[in-house]
Amino acid sequence: MNKNNTITAFENYINKFFTVLIDYSPKLISAILILFIGLYAIRLINRMVRKIMVKRDLDPTLSKFLADILLWTMRILLFVTFISKLGVETSSFVAILGAAGLAVGLSLQGSLSNFAGGMLIILFKPFRVGHTIEAQGVIGTVCEIQIFVTKLVNANNQTIFIPNGILSNDTIINYSMEGNRRADLTFSLSYDTNIKTAKDIVMNVLKNNPQVLQTPAPAVIIKNLTDSSIQLAIRPWAKLEDFFQMSSDVLEDCKEAFENAGIVIQPYVRELSVKMD
Repeated sequence: MNKNNTITAFENYINKFFTVLIDYSPKLISAILILFIGLYAIRLINRMVRKIMVKRDLDPTLSKFLADILLWTMRILLFVTFISKLGVETSSFVAILGAAGLAVGLSLQGSLSNFAGGMLIILFKPFRVGHTIEAQGVIGTVCEIQIFVTKLVNANNQTIFIPNGILSNDTIINYSMEGNRRADLTFSLSYDTNIKTAKDIVMNVLKNNPQVLQTPAPAVIIKNLTDSSIQLAIRPWAKLEDFFQMSSDVLEDCKEAFENAGIVIQPYVRELSVKMD
């Protein structure tokens, strides 16, 4: 008797299941169709938007950022449409999503700060991809501006990631924005040196170096007169890509020219004060 009751109950559950499935199948089929058609439409729209941005010569970083925001916005709208078609109450779902968003936001305050910093960098453009910058004690070339971090590669081919929140709120030195860069080189010469002769030697070196720009014109000035030497400041200009090689060549050529002219390069002397009893 118990066995027959169990079989009858099981058959009733099966019948109810198929009845519910048949009644619910139109909603399920339409929701699945909306999902697949929506995903295809989102992909198509995203490609079209990216092509339009490329044709209008928008900044690549800004284009990628806007396209990603649009993509995720459309995905969220599609998901809400999908669950509402299944019969889920969107009002309660939005309330749950809002509460979850608040909890996640409180736990990820640093990430949200980096996200906001990334938006500020993209909007105000203190630097772009390919620029050489100095920030947070490091110098490197910007390879990628991501949503949360900025990726740099330094002269040693080391990859550096700087959080956008810190980067957007600190001092940034952009070496690429103006195109040319000036070197500040210093030689300490003996007091026996004829200053005019030393200047002429340096200017001749600068004129013969093809990497030194003549516009803006290089300058050679007296930087300081210390107790032990005359400090001669050499300030040549170069293109950014030639800067480091130019600085090295000018130092080497000036040293050789001074030695050939008999001008003594004064070694650095640290001055110490001695307290007398």
